[in-house]
Amino acid sequence: MKFFLVLNGKALKNVTLILIAAFFTAWFLYIENLTQLPVFSTKDGPKAVFKGENGVALTFNIGWGDEKAEPILDRLKKENVKAATFFLAGSWAERHPDIVARIIKEGYEIGILGYNYEDYTELEDAKIASDISKAQEAFRKLNVKDIKVLRAPTGHFDERTLKIAKRYGYTVVHWSVDSKDWQNPGVKKIVTNVKKAEQGAIVLLHASDGAKQTEKALPLILQDIQQKGLKLVSVSEMIANGHARSKEIK
Repeated sequence: MKFFLVLNGKALKNVTLILIAAFFTAWFLYIENLTQLPVFSTKDGPKAVFKGENGVALTFNIGWGDEKAEPILDRLKKENVKAATFFLAGSWAERHPDIVARIIKEGYEIGILGYNYEDYTELEDAKIASDISKAQEAFRKLNVKDIKVLRAPTGHFDERTLKIAKRYGYTVVHWSVDSKDWQNPGVKKIVTNVKKAEQGAIVLLHASDGAKQTEKALPLILQDIQQKGLKLVSVSEMIANGHARSKEIK
């Protein structure tokens, strides 16, 4: 017994058009993911980068504490890491000028983590501006120059934050991979969380005293990145090499 599938000319034409449209849609999305830098943005305004195009950016937040920053720097030096970005709270930087100077001396990028650890989405515009301004002045006094990037202290931001940061000349940087090291879930879990990192990832880590396991997790994190053949870059290097694609934030 033989079975035949019969299509009339109109139906065949419709199927062909659907297949062609699906192919070009898939191809467009593929090319877009390869060539563009995903961002949060206002409709026609400033952007907050959360993922790049080339390399992997390790970022370390420091808002408080005296004990964990230097062991992190020691580990990065031991592992011969040449590129990383440290987002520092201005109030912490004022209390630790020697560590700030070491970060610069060892070639790492510094970004602003506000001045105080406050949620910008809960502040009035003037208070957000004041916090950024105080941080800016703190770094100016420490002779830290050419800061290009800023991260909202708690990671929470809105359209107002983007506009105010832009007014001060900063790009807001979020992240695409959260190590959750601040939860101290164990070295193995931190490493597993960061294993999600792929080309263009911005990884959130901490060098504040609350993150007690980050330094021990770093060698395994770096080993995985190396095995994937990924290059470590600063956030600014990543931004400079990418093209922006907007996702509106309100």
